[in-house]
Amino acid sequence: MLFTPLLPDDYLELINPLWSSRELRGRIESIERETADSVTVVIRPGWVWEGHKPGQYLRVGVVVDGVHHWRAYSLTSDPGRPDGFISITPKLLATGKVSPYLVRTARPGTIVRLGGVEGDFTLPDPPPRSLLFVSAGSGITPIMGMLRDLDRRDSLNDVMHVHSARTVDDIVFGAQLRALADRRAGYRPHLQLTAAAGRFSPTDLETVCPDWRERDTFASGPGAMLDALSEHWKRAGVRAKLRMERFQPVIDGHAAGAGGTIMFSRSRARTSSNGAVPILVAGERAGLELAYGCRMGICRTCVGCLASGRVRDLRTGKVSGQPGEIVRTCINAPEGPVEIAL
Repeated sequence: MLFTPLLPDDYLELINPLWSSRELRGRIESIERETADSVTVVIRPGWVWEGHKPGQYLRVGVVVDGVHHWRAYSLTSDPGRPDGFISITPKLLATGKVSPYLVRTARPGTIVRLGGVEGDFTLPDPPPRSLLFVSAGSGITPIMGMLRDLDRRDSLNDVMHVHSARTVDDIVFGAQLRALADRRAGYRPHLQLTAAAGRFSPTDLETVCPDWRERDTFASGPGAMLDALSEHWKRAGVRAKLRMERFQPVIDGHAAGAGGTIMFSRSRARTSSNGAVPILVAGERAGLELAYGCRMGICRTCVGCLASGRVRDLRTGKVSGQPGEIVRTCINAPEGPVEIAL
């Protein structure tokens, strides 16, 4: 080390691996089991951590089998946590790369990379007087951050929470939710165990939460559940009071566009899309091995530089296209012929 040219940042890293001016890093402090297939990973962020709002998500980078991977996870910690630590709560996806590592392999002391905090699925400040949370499965993760924030601020005055899980043992944060209900009279959870009672339907709200139309509602979970809630709120004329967090892109009836040929300039491969198939999927169908992560436009693992042409965002229908633009291939389709540096 004495005879190898080092930059100031390198010396900082020799003293403390969290001290890096090139990127934000974090150290895993503890890993707490939540269910058989989920854990809460508590992380000490580096000194440049700027904080987050409850409900937002964070990109986390880890090295698995010598390859660097990024994934996005909702922050489940209270932003005002006294020790300054943050937490994520990944659920095991057996076919994935990052969640098996975090759930089964990672240990305290591991250094991870931290990307930017993103997301607008957040509570207004001050929070509404009456709230309804609807979640299912791991969709509870952003909502747990909100609940912890409201609890710390003594604002759990009139909160109804409908949560679905297959069994009692599958409820992520089950013990914490029960303890919260015991401590805060204003927090009223309704747990729907789908193995015994079937799936929760929006029409069940008439019994579970009769005043749902008057409440500001935040929902997070599978796409089918969110679609049903959106339609139910729309029919009632209160769609503006419903906010949702989706973990996969949604292509509405107006999003698919013209389509076109796709030229991958680095591999010299050519394929096409009908306007509804993302560039990533079209490339994979053509036999290319393209980088990807979350496949829902969050982690930015799949990005490529647009050399020419225009693309359409399949979530919103927005068309864009400037040479040099960074394109997320998992959520964009060609709008006419395109060339991308991949």
